[in-house]
Amino acid sequence: GEACERAAREGAPRPESHAIRAHVPAVFWSFANAWNDTFVNGVCDHALKELCRLYVSQAVNCNYCGNQRSLKAQAQGLVEDDVRELLEFEKSSRYDERQKAALRLAEAMTWGLDSTDAMWLALRSHLEVPQIVELGFFIGLTMGQQRWNRLLNLQHGSFMGGTTGGLAPAAAQAAQKGA
Repeated sequence: GEACERAAREGAPRPESHAIRAHVPAVFWSFANAWNDTFVNGVCDHALKELCRLYVSQAVNCNYCGNQRSLKAQAQGLVEDDVRELLEFEKSSRYDERQKAALRLAEAMTWGLDSTDAMWLALRSHLEVPQIVELGFFIGLTMGQQRWNRLLNLQHGSFMGGTTGGLAPAAAQAAQKGA
C-alpha cells in the first residue's frame, strides 16, 4: 500500500523489509509507527539518527540495510563520505563531538559494551534527555531489524523490483542494471 510505495520512493526502510513485516499487520504497523515517530520525526536530529543507523548496519554486516540511505538525512547534509569512516569514528576528523557522542552510544549498544560515565557525560553535553531516550530506542529498533534482515538474506529489488529510492549510489546503479 501507501507505506510500501513511500518506502520504494524514499528508502530507509526499503519495501522488501516492509513486505516481510506485512505478513502480520500488527508487526507491520508497530514497526511503521515506531519508525515514523522516532526516525522520520521525533525530537532528536534526523541526520544523527541516520548516522547511528548506518553505524549499526556496518557493525552487524547488514549489506541490505547498509545500502539504504535516508533522503531526509541527505537533505540535512549527510553525505556519502560520512559513511565510509563510521567504524573508525573515534580516529576520524570527519565527525564532530556531538556525532561521536551519539556514535559511542550506538557502539556500546551494538557491541554490548559497559556503560561509562564518560559516555553519558558526552551525550548529556550535546543532547537533552528526551533526545538521548529517542536515540537509544531507535538504535535498538534498527539494530534488531537489521539483524533480522541479514538473517533473512534480504536483497534489494526482491519486492517492487527496479525501485531505487533511498539506495546508496552503487546499490542504486546495480538495482537499475538488474531491472
